[in-house]
Amino acid sequence: MVFTHIVVGACLALPVLALAPSLAVPAALAGMAGGLAPDVDLFVGHHRRTLHFPVVGWALALPACAAALLAPTPWTAGAATFALAFAVHAGSDALGAGNEVRPWERSSAEAVYDHLHGTWWRPRYLVRYDGAPEDLFVTAVGALPGVLLVGGVVRTLCLVCVALGTVYVLVRRNLPPSVEEFIG
Repeated sequence: MVFTHIVVGACLALPVLALAPSLAVPAALAGMAGGLAPDVDLFVGHHRRTLHFPVVGWALALPACAAALLAPTPWTAGAATFALAFAVHAGSDALGAGNEVRPWERSSAEAVYDHLHGTWWRPRYLVRYDGAPEDLFVTAVGALPGVLLVGGVVRTLCLVCVALGTVYVLVRRNLPPSVEEFIG
């Protein structure tokens, strides 16, 4: 679920917290935005294909991380964590279910599209589906560093993600008719 990707994006700023603590907040906020960004394709394009780059995303993330190490500023640290979270989001979608309205039915073999190879990665079901209880567990654990170590606005956003993720888990299995009406 998107809330999981957002808090994981904040976690990716932990090396920044260790190496340049004054850059941790901008890096964590950029990581949260990078964790959210691929899911914009829910509204424009084909979800998990248009803005998900599980292989190609690393071609941007690795140089951005190198630039942040060589010239640490709020902008380079932010760009690095944004790009890293963007790439991690796309690849981690394959750890869950397929790209379908009722993912617990396991009716799709398409988890995330690999643009480099022109193929879909298959779902791995380590998290059964977005909004499953184990997804909320990952969100809660992923929120801990932002809550305990970074603080401030990052803490608040992480707690909001856990709260909204909890609501989503409670209603997730009831959403397909609404989604089908919206996209139909």
